[in-house]
Amino acid sequence: MSQPPLAIVILAAGKGTRMKSNLHKVLHPLAGKPMLMHLIDTARTLVPERTVIVVGAGREQVEAAVAAHGAAIAHQGEQLGTGHAVQQAEAVLTGFDGDVLILYGDVPLVEAATMRRMLDRLHAADAPAAVVLGFRPADAAAYGRVITAPGSDLVAKMVEFKDASPAERAETLCNSGLMAASSRDLFTLLSRVSNDNAAGEYYLPDIVMLAQRDGRQTAVIETAASEVAGVNSRVELAGVEAAWQAARRVRAMADGATLIAPETVWFAHDTVIGRDVVIEPDVFFGPGVQIADGATIRAFSHIEGAEIGAGVEVGPYARLRPGAVLEEGAKVGNFVEVKKARLGRGAKANHLTYLGDADVGAGANVGAGTITCNYDGFFKYQTVIGEGAFVGSNSALVAPVTIGNGAIVAAGSVVTRDVEAGALALVRPEQVAKPGWATRFREKMRARKAAKAGK
Repeated sequence: MSQPPLAIVILAAGKGTRMKSNLHKVLHPLAGKPMLMHLIDTARTLVPERTVIVVGAGREQVEAAVAAHGAAIAHQGEQLGTGHAVQQAEAVLTGFDGDVLILYGDVPLVEAATMRRMLDRLHAADAPAAVVLGFRPADAAAYGRVITAPGSDLVAKMVEFKDASPAERAETLCNSGLMAASSRDLFTLLSRVSNDNAAGEYYLPDIVMLAQRDGRQTAVIETAASEVAGVNSRVELAGVEAAWQAARRVRAMADGATLIAPETVWFAHDTVIGRDVVIEPDVFFGPGVQIADGATIRAFSHIEGAEIGAGVEVGPYARLRPGAVLEEGAKVGNFVEVKKARLGRGAKANHLTYLGDADVGAGANVGAGTITCNYDGFFKYQTVIGEGAFVGSNSALVAPVTIGNGAIVAAGSVVTRDVEAGALALVRPEQVAKPGWATRFREKMRARKAAKAGK
């Protein structure tokens, strides 16, 4: 049975004081992507008709971040509670008649399957007025409690911790704050919510008891505490990051990658890893990395924005920056940095090399200490190294320059002009030997030093 249109309302109006940051709380990155963007991207898989972000303090940052995502903005000028925050979305949703799913910008790990379960329960045969998402934390602390009818998923009472009795505080099922309801029920009930409570705020969960007075039931579904972990401080952000990384490592290994020391590998939100990839300890992936089957990433490498082909070997101690493309069988060794450069099939840069704005042909070999001089202080220029070319150690290739197919650049060369295919480029002064010069120099300097010490 088809379901009604869906609107997503994400609350992101909190000040985030405990983060002690100039960056809005919901924009702090998790696995290289802002928390809010995690939530928006997950919710997008449900194909919502509308998405509304409720903003408050720091609204300019949030508005700029979501501008390209097609989300509407609602403004909560005063922080008067979660119920008040959701009410601010009502005007933006004028004319909308469907389901509303309420999420929180600082609760980024909620899965699409859980969101779908909430909506499915909302449309079950007993037609609850709302569905809340509950969880059972190891320490219930000051969370609001959800009291259910015996043997049922129907809510008998929801109460904030501040207003709960000792018996209610003993309940372990807690309210995550996430909720699903029809737009008609949601905003009708919210209009009746009072701020007659210990905090003087308009609580979203109060609509549960109001619905009950109208003879309507509310249901709760449960999920793992880790899925609804909130972020209010940098310590909590680190905890959520750790949980995300742990789950991602497990998935990587389940999909056929070998992680030698899983706890030391850090993935980005969009890292793509093929089968039979081996990742050694202490490897960090920034956003935009794709690794094909059979590649090996050796220890202490830092990789972002890079495409790594089948059977490629990277590191140890390598850095691949955005635009790096390593084709099948290529090799980048220790202390090599690659930026906006392509290494063709089987090409090698084994150690101590910088390749920026370069195109390296198949089978080429770039010697230790070689750099592409790609920047003149104003503009970037391209270096092309042909197929099968050999660049000797400690060479500087001053771009724009082309080394032809099969050419050889002698060690220690500073190449400023193109080298034709099959040629040898030898750019260094002739070696001159002066017999006895070093001995005479030392004797003269020792005598000078002794004379100076005698004064």
